[in-house]
Amino acid sequence: MSAFANATEFFHACEGLKGWEGCQQYVASGAKFVAQSEPLVDIDTVEAYTEWMAGLGLQVMPGCAYELHASSYDESTRTALFFGTFIGTHSGEGGPVEATNKQTNSHYVYSLVMDENDQVSSMIKIWNAPWAMRELGWA
Repeated sequence: MSAFANATEFFHACEGLKGWEGCQQYVASGAKFVAQSEPLVDIDTVEAYTEWMAGLGLQVMPGCAYELHASSYDESTRTALFFGTFIGTHSGEGGPVEATNKQTNSHYVYSLVMDENDQVSSMIKIWNAPWAMRELGWA
């Protein structure tokens, strides 16, 4: 598979709440994760992020979904971008407060740098977490 095809498969596996088990085949060992978003400041590996995402979606917001609006790949920088909207309702156990039954429609972007083996070597998530937290009644 090509780098962009692997990046796309990773995106759908991660957003499809497959956790590390469903994502690891697309990710290089030790791949780093960065996000300038309060809920994610302590997460620094792609592996940890995929597990966080699966926990959020399967426990805190069961039935959540995502919509992919656009994706692109820059061969010169080996970078894939995915722009989407996360749609979720806090109806499950967990989260910073008891279930609020409020919904968020939260835009985000994944920036995935692919290595020479066409695997994710690093990931940046661009996300306005305070917006989502207000919509969910968490802030």
